[in-house]
Amino acid sequence: MGYPGSAGKWPDCIKKLESEKWSKRKITDLKRFCEVMKEGDIVVLRLGTNEVVGVGIIIGGYQWLDEFSDVDGWDIQHVRRVKWIWKPIPESKKFPVYTLKQGDTTQKLDSKKVKDWLKTLGSNKNKNYDLTEIPKANKNDISLESISEYLFDQGISSISIENLVKEIDELIRIAKWYLKYTNPSEYETNAYLVIPLLKALGWTPQKMAVEWNKVDVALFNKLPRKDENLTVVVESKKKGNSCLTAKSQAESYAEGKSSCKRLIVTDGLRYGVFVREKSKYILYAYMNLTNMRDDYPIYECKGIKSALRAMTPEWNDFEIQIENKE
Repeated sequence: MGYPGSAGKWPDCIKKLESEKWSKRKITDLKRFCEVMKEGDIVVLRLGTNEVVGVGIIIGGYQWLDEFSDVDGWDIQHVRRVKWIWKPIPESKKFPVYTLKQGDTTQKLDSKKVKDWLKTLGSNKNKNYDLTEIPKANKNDISLESISEYLFDQGISSISIENLVKEIDELIRIAKWYLKYTNPSEYETNAYLVIPLLKALGWTPQKMAVEWNKVDVALFNKLPRKDENLTVVVESKKKGNSCLTAKSQAESYAEGKSSCKRLIVTDGLRYGVFVREKSKYILYAYMNLTNMRDDYPIYECKGIKSALRAMTPEWNDFEIQIENKE
């Protein structure tokens, strides 16, 4: 569980949040999450006003963990550890509409119907629960120079790397401008962020089709543009939406196309690269142009260097085996 945490740990972050025009209500909500909630309290994860998708017990105290500074683009470093004692298997628990209240992210449960249902679960609050250890992230940000050296070692030409670095530098400027001032449409995202990056990585217009058979951007390993030559499906999302959850949509477009070994999901700032292993796609690498890192332990995947390499036309799935051996 977490809240936006770029302002720092609680309560040191209060002055900065006030300077950023956070309302008193939002700050009180965060205080409730960090201080009022105690170890042993039962938490209910709701969806809307009538659906419960998880029930858990708080374990330990409040933490601020930098490992969660980029979770699909969101900074949620304020953390409370929870042991989930009930999950929506085979389905979530639904109540009449408005059984659960809208409003603050963290609030006291006051629904008698939900409380009565919780009693039927028979959870033991005094039980000692083992929590999964949170993997430690490499806190060193990656420089463009480091990326250049890596790509050169992978056999990419100096001219191609220079063009790519220039393009990335420009895309970072555009991306930061978007973060400050506006929220581009999917079409604008493709035109100004996604396609320029793909071109810089070596994809030619001939092998890069926009809005092809419902695919936002289809990449081909050879011509003509047809199903058996499709090698990458690119699915774009509007900035601010979850990027990685677009996998299922991209996967549906790739279904039945044996030559499609990669999926790229993006909002123009964040990119998730999924590669096919046997019959399923797994998250191979993730990158964020405004927060470049070399790996993402919480995703158990690689970072920007491998993501860029896996997005090039020359990449092949044999490279996964090579990297895993190193």
